[in-house]
Amino acid sequence: MKIIRDLGAAKSLLLGHSTIEFAEALPGVKQRIREIFDEDIKPDEAVRRILSEVHSRGDQALFDFGRKIDGMGLAQLEVTKGEIAESYKKVDKELVSALQLAADRVHAFHLTQKQKLGLDFVEKGLGFIVSALDRVGVYIPGGRAYYPSTVLMTVIPAKVAGVTEVIIATPPAPDGTVPAPTLVAADIAKVSRVFKVGGAQAIAALAYGTKSIPKVDKICGPGNIFVTLAKKQVYGTVAIDGLHGPTETVIIADDSANPVFCAADLLAQAEHDEMASAILITASSRLAEEVSEEVKRQLAKLERRIIAKQSLEQNGAIVVVTNIDEAIQLVNLYAPEHLCLMIKDARSYLSRIRHAGGIFIGAPEAIGDYTAGPSHVMPTGRTARFSSPLSVLDFLKISILIDLSDKDLSLLGPASATIARAEGLIAHAVSVEVRLEQLGKGGAGK
Repeated sequence: MKIIRDLGAAKSLLLGHSTIEFAEALPGVKQRIREIFDEDIKPDEAVRRILSEVHSRGDQALFDFGRKIDGMGLAQLEVTKGEIAESYKKVDKELVSALQLAADRVHAFHLTQKQKLGLDFVEKGLGFIVSALDRVGVYIPGGRAYYPSTVLMTVIPAKVAGVTEVIIATPPAPDGTVPAPTLVAADIAKVSRVFKVGGAQAIAALAYGTKSIPKVDKICGPGNIFVTLAKKQVYGTVAIDGLHGPTETVIIADDSANPVFCAADLLAQAEHDEMASAILITASSRLAEEVSEEVKRQLAKLERRIIAKQSLEQNGAIVVVTNIDEAIQLVNLYAPEHLCLMIKDARSYLSRIRHAGGIFIGAPEAIGDYTAGPSHVMPTGRTARFSSPLSVLDFLKISILIDLSDKDLSLLGPASATIARAEGLIAHAVSVEVRLEQLGKGGAGK
């Protein structure tokens, strides 16, 4: 791994360029667009066309894009209950047990979170009424790979929040089926319906609705560049949880850190894909050199070593700083998705870390991906500066309650009418004044 010893160079690396813009420029993305549309157009225009087709032609557009993009002609879009039941026979019992353990912990964490929030309140006639969304659509990446953990991490918080209907859209495997582990996870998480649709067309179906796929109120979940751009374009028609780019991890380590652990965590991040970012920041030159060598040693044994190697070469680095203060400065600048603290007395630094999706002390980030409890869907691309990991809050909305007494109306009414007249909204003022007049006659103001 490259070792950076200049603070300015480190800042330039961490700020970098937009991950969405970077993904748009990848040769593979351009080639895929050319294959689908027979011309060179930008990714956002390609997505716009897909959204428009699904909006106007519904299911037929989904079937057409399934043939053109995924190379398969599906007989139906929805996964049957029989297929879901049959999936248990295709999944090792140990994996089913592991998924159930993960689901239990995710459920327990988010249930506690909901109970601790205590949002509902009414005080002096003012307050909140909190209610869950009616229907949520969750996008689960798929195709040649499958991610049952993402099913649990997105669906369960929604169910705990009280969402009535949660549906999944996921691209089918090359044989036209949804991978069995994904279906098992969907069943464990109590998903309402599962649809075999991927890409921007899936986002369009969830946003606009088709004959087969109902329109949702919010779309959640990560995806590729086309999925991300589609979520961006349908925002406003529906809500979205965020725009999820390539995954990223920063490790802050000192002399007490184990270089084997540091290297293993960096590689765990790098194996996701070529665009993943794995960064180590340390004040120890010795540790920097040892981790660099350890990465080489472990990399040679990895099954996904080609992907991990490209990721580390393009987006990875070891940054040597003067002290932990500089390390925290860089972290707050970068606002990483994951931050791992491998330093003495790590908890004493928590109050100074302002921007990070998830903070890990004493456990590898991979535990957070699967079984810790909090959702692993976290803000990427520096969006941790203003957004948060997926939680029950993403599936709740607040209605303001104003239930004032006649005494309150007498106190607040004159000032309200005065402000309304100053703004030229005379009917506003009159609607208050007629009530004040009624109160003056001994009647009720409501």
